[in-house]
Amino acid sequence: MAKVYDRISDELQDFIRQQLLFFVATAPLSTAGHVNLSPKGLDSFRIISPNRVAYLDLTGSGNETSAHLLENERITLMFCAFQEPPLILRLYGQGRVVLPHASDWQEFYSLFSPIPGARQIIVAEIDRVQTSCGLGVPLYELQDQRSLLVDWATRKGEAGLQDYRQQKNSVSVDGLPTPLASQGID
Repeated sequence: MAKVYDRISDELQDFIRQQLLFFVATAPLSTAGHVNLSPKGLDSFRIISPNRVAYLDLTGSGNETSAHLLENERITLMFCAFQEPPLILRLYGQGRVVLPHASDWQEFYSLFSPIPGARQIIVAEIDRVQTSCGLGVPLYELQDQRSLLVDWATRKGEAGLQDYRQQKNSVSVDGLPTPLASQGID
């Protein structure tokens, strides 16, 4: 049975901190556009307050979340237990993108350990917190974190990452601009 809250309780904050994987969902306003759902890992998620969270977004093959947030700010983050006890937690809210040259970049970036390839920080104001049973989620055991993305970003170097972002991260698959395109990539 789903339960709805107006904030992330201390108990749910503890649950989030134990998770090594979370999912981010956003969508454009156009019904012809593509809904985006992305898995995220590494040590990239932070709880700032019971109604504010942030994650360090790394350079990847696309930048859909960023484009959707620029257009409409809607975001859902989901955590699910792959160990006992079962639980699914969804955080609903409005998100924004903080780029490296923004006035509040350092305020948020200081919350994270540096990870090569960091391109932006997604900050979300949470207005609905919902739990559900998670009884259908399978049990899994973690083998290890993958290092491939960090290794790739390290090999690219900052200049190579900037070129990659310019080519691959400035518009969404639906042609929406991302903040990287609208504010310049540096």
